[in-house]
Amino acid sequence: MNSFKTTWVANGALALAIAIGQVGQAQAYELSSSAEGAINVDLLAVHGWMDSRKNYDGREGGSNWREGFIKYGFSGYQGVGESGTFYGGLNWVSSATWGDGDAGGNSDGSERSTTLEDAYLGWRSADLFPALGQDGLDFSFGRQVVQLGKGFIINDDGLNLGRGPADGALNRGGAYYLAARHAFDRTAVVRIGGQEGLHGTAAWLKSDNRAQAETELAATTIDYTNDAGSAGLTWVHGLDVNREWADGFLQQRDGMNVYSVRGESDAGIENANFALEHAWQSKDSGTENAWYIEAGYTFMEAPWTPSLTYRYTRYSEEWDSLFSGLNSADLGTWLQGEVAANYAGPYARNNDVHHIALTASPMEQLTLGALFFDFSTLKSSDTLNRDGRELDLYAQWAVTDNIVITPLLGLYKPKKDDAEGGSQVGGNGTNVYAQLVLAAFF
Repeated sequence: MNSFKTTWVANGALALAIAIGQVGQAQAYELSSSAEGAINVDLLAVHGWMDSRKNYDGREGGSNWREGFIKYGFSGYQGVGESGTFYGGLNWVSSATWGDGDAGGNSDGSERSTTLEDAYLGWRSADLFPALGQDGLDFSFGRQVVQLGKGFIINDDGLNLGRGPADGALNRGGAYYLAARHAFDRTAVVRIGGQEGLHGTAAWLKSDNRAQAETELAATTIDYTNDAGSAGLTWVHGLDVNREWADGFLQQRDGMNVYSVRGESDAGIENANFALEHAWQSKDSGTENAWYIEAGYTFMEAPWTPSLTYRYTRYSEEWDSLFSGLNSADLGTWLQGEVAANYAGPYARNNDVHHIALTASPMEQLTLGALFFDFSTLKSSDTLNRDGRELDLYAQWAVTDNIVITPLLGLYKPKKDDAEGGSQVGGNGTNVYAQLVLAAFF
């Protein structure tokens, strides 16, 4: 775990702060405005208290720690008549971890850092090209978050390791679980066709994240969207990695090709949703694949409007999850299991996952949720046994328009402990994990 030539941590932390941050951006304070534009002050502050009775990095006992970050800066846009709209953002992040560090050994509690997070400019076409629709041409570049499709392959550069692995060589500044940093270091993105009909994206992305071996890649998507749903294709090509930070697994990103086909629809059933994606990777060691199918239904007439979702996900033995992550306000989207995905080991390689999610809203400001995961290892030749089950219970309470509180209780039961090929230290009994996250945005 102390060698930087490691890959098992490469799935990183659950990026709860993405969902909070998206809400926060909508609540940004307007510094000045006109009929054609506005300049906003952006401020997002997140603090979390975490406790795990078990560890997953060889340490006996459990861990108690805190994480926090503040994201602050400016964003805005300016219309130029019939010539479209310019937009941009400039934000910094200050982050830290205190206490024991996280249960997976990805941080040690001494992390402190302030860095530039967002620095991007862009232009949207407005009605300049009627055949492409409203804002049918959108070009942006700089340091920013980029998501392709549903985020199954590329969502953001959100892996935030601390001083735990590699004697601190991969340290990104703290707030491992909260994932304080998400932006790719350098990007150029062109979106054509808006959000309806035939549309697509072409992107060049360069990471400065050592835990991602500073990967550079090119990607493109083609989608068709109408009232019945959407269907799309994705292609990703690895251009380069920094071999100083890449082990043999990550070095294969140089020249790797990833292809996927995906779709989403209600299949004509009101209040239902169905989704799937199947992806293939072609790299030096051979061909790998990952896929998921998902079905959900919202009971609109029932008290508290409950929503039930089932998803099955399968990752082949040497699948590289690249920059997958969280793409919505729902916990457990791609980083599955608060304990499993964040601390116990990568759950996006050599395993399958059955996932059931139930949410309900007893009032407009309060959502209650329960997440169940069943993990199975595909091939026993892998060094880590991923068999286990997890139940997460949580609430998301919007106390005010600017404050959200999210308590969570996780119960994780692996089949094997570290002495038997698993990662949990001190036996394979049920670990009790608790956290409380407070977010404020203005």
